[in-house]
Amino acid sequence: MIHRRHALSLVAAAAAVIPVRAFADVVPRYEVRKNLQKHFTDEGTVGAFAAFRTDDQQVIASDHSRARNPVLPASTFKIPNSIIALETGVVSDPDKDIFKWDGIKRSIPDWNKDHTLRTAIAASAVPVYQEIARRIGKERMQKYVDMFEYGNRNIGGGIDRFWLTGDLRISPLEQIAFVDRLRRRALPVSKRAQDLTADILSVTKVGDSIIRAKTGLIGVDDRTAVDGVKASVGWLVGWAEKGSVQTVFALNLDIREPNHTASRMKIAQQCLGDIGAI
Repeated sequence: MIHRRHALSLVAAAAAVIPVRAFADVVPRYEVRKNLQKHFTDEGTVGAFAAFRTDDQQVIASDHSRARNPVLPASTFKIPNSIIALETGVVSDPDKDIFKWDGIKRSIPDWNKDHTLRTAIAASAVPVYQEIARRIGKERMQKYVDMFEYGNRNIGGGIDRFWLTGDLRISPLEQIAFVDRLRRRALPVSKRAQDLTADILSVTKVGDSIIRAKTGLIGVDDRTAVDGVKASVGWLVGWAEKGSVQTVFALNLDIREPNHTASRMKIAQQCLGDIGAI
């Protein structure tokens, strides 16, 4: 049982790391459900899950530390990058504007071809989004990252690297605050840019529910080494739709084995199922 004083402290803690206005000007109830951590340990890894249930205005987290810990967003930044590209006109049509392959062969075959914005986000084609960021430029990129209140808002480290190896950081709780604003079309940009970005996100069907989400993968970090084994960190952020009920979520985990990349969606579905979102 959570005592009233403890519950109030959790709400205060959530408000301290999430902009209050991010959730439709409502301070959501905040609850830690440590039982959700079991899904990570069952997969042989550690991580954090955070969700915002829009029907009852409740934020649920698997813990109170990692869920608040900001890390590089990696390819989850393709969500705001797409919005900014569409808003600024760097991309006018996500299905017609073509980004020509530069001819450099990379280790991921799907990157070695021409792309539209829709196919680029599906393939998580880093080179395409690096070119998009260069076309947006530092000044405009900073303007929109500030307007979106995205993580620590720091785009240092190179206009085409700041979300991959640079200075940008965001926590799972901050991710759900940002994604919920997109879900509600409440970001300070045109509805068109938000509609199109939501439309190009990958969709996974789970029974009578669907999940719209974007993955991300941070490179190996020595600080994550356990017993000499180093890990990269994988993200999955988006929202689940079950009838009229929508639940925003963000998950990250240490990827210590190749199969842990697939574990992102598996664990997300387990956690979403546990909280009644799917």
